[in-house]
Amino acid sequence: MEHDGTTDACRIDRTALAALADERTGWQHKALPPGLRGLTVAEVRERRPHLSELPTPLLTLSRAALDHNVRVMADWCASRGLSLAPHGKTTMAPALWADQVAAGAWAITVANHSQLAVARAFGVSRVMVANSLISPLALRALADDLAADPGLRVLVWADDVATARLMHEALDAHVTGGARRPVDVLVERGGAGGRTGARSLAAALEVAEAVAASPHLRLAGVAGYEGALAHDSDRAGRDVVRSYLRDLAEVHAQIEARDLYETAEPVVSAGGSAFFDLVDEVLSPLTTSGARVVLRSGAYQVHDDGFYRHVSPLGDEPRTDGPVLRAAMHGWVRVSSRPEPGLALFDAGKRDLPFDEGLPRVQLRRPRAAGEEPVVLHGLTVTALNDQHGFCRFDADGGAEPLRIGDELRLGLSHPCTAMDKWSLVPVVEDADAADPVVVDLVRTFF
Repeated sequence: MEHDGTTDACRIDRTALAALADERTGWQHKALPPGLRGLTVAEVRERRPHLSELPTPLLTLSRAALDHNVRVMADWCASRGLSLAPHGKTTMAPALWADQVAAGAWAITVANHSQLAVARAFGVSRVMVANSLISPLALRALADDLAADPGLRVLVWADDVATARLMHEALDAHVTGGARRPVDVLVERGGAGGRTGARSLAAALEVAEAVAASPHLRLAGVAGYEGALAHDSDRAGRDVVRSYLRDLAEVHAQIEARDLYETAEPVVSAGGSAFFDLVDEVLSPLTTSGARVVLRSGAYQVHDDGFYRHVSPLGDEPRTDGPVLRAAMHGWVRVSSRPEPGLALFDAGKRDLPFDEGLPRVQLRRPRAAGEEPVVLHGLTVTALNDQHGFCRFDADGGAEPLRIGDELRLGLSHPCTAMDKWSLVPVVEDADAADPVVVDLVRTFF
């Protein structure tokens, strides 16, 4: 059996990462004020500006929370013999991927060919594309990358015989001489009402046979995504996920029984950020028979104060052992209008903050004057976001109103995947609870 890179550590190009510090900031980075534009990222970092020097609206990350979350998840997986291929689409920030790789991540997961291109630009040596790759252009580029870099491993998914056929045909028309490495393919098992994935054991096995029959493809494992099957962690949702994971394990067992695998260490991959405890429960026993069980959780690094805070196994209602995760992202906004009693408008909307998994939550008011401390606020509710405005409502019958024009607020946010994509440069603060947090880094995203 040829070596397939299953035991060596994932690598990332530190030189390419270091070059990000030399990028010059400018008007295109809405997180920075005019006074800092024109400086390099390294120069901004050296200045250690305070939050009060940055404009609103703003998204920030907490250094302490990021470090905590990466360490917690790495330790959790290591203690259970699970591998972790964090889903990079959450942040699309190679600097944050590097923290995950340094903590022992086996690979970085992406969702499509353009995201794979970002991973390749930063030298990620092992990438899982959690999707089918059927574009001939994308497949040709992948074949060329594999031929040019013997240390690269890319795993893609297939859930239909037609997918395997299209992949074979595209590669057969491009690959000549028989010297090219085959593309690693994982058979994707789906669930009724879910997303992609073969809907039955028989269909999944047909895909496995089609992949194994192609000289341009290599059957390397099975995979799936359980997060689309249950949107809550209640008993009913967990039972659905548990049943699905057993179906996934059965596909693996049947492929193994038919001796179709073309690798000594097949990959069995599942696990978003909501049910990784069930992946451990159902799939981790497969590691004793030689499989590599790979989680693809991505939201854990940033976590949140909304959906994942509620549903994560290491959230506010933990369902597994280990320290709880901490929300690393916050929105910062300024009250811009008080047009009627009980209503304040602030200067951020859908272009700036996530809203698809719950609206932001008001957490505190920043000091109004030097020497004051932040004020924790209660009873204020964000009820809507327009493109560039947010609506905050509160009870105006109790006398003094809590907000006035010019007040700055910190918001708790829900869903890091749709927060990070709105910002090309994200300030990282030392302590988000400080009266005037210090910016210690700027993270570049590539959406």
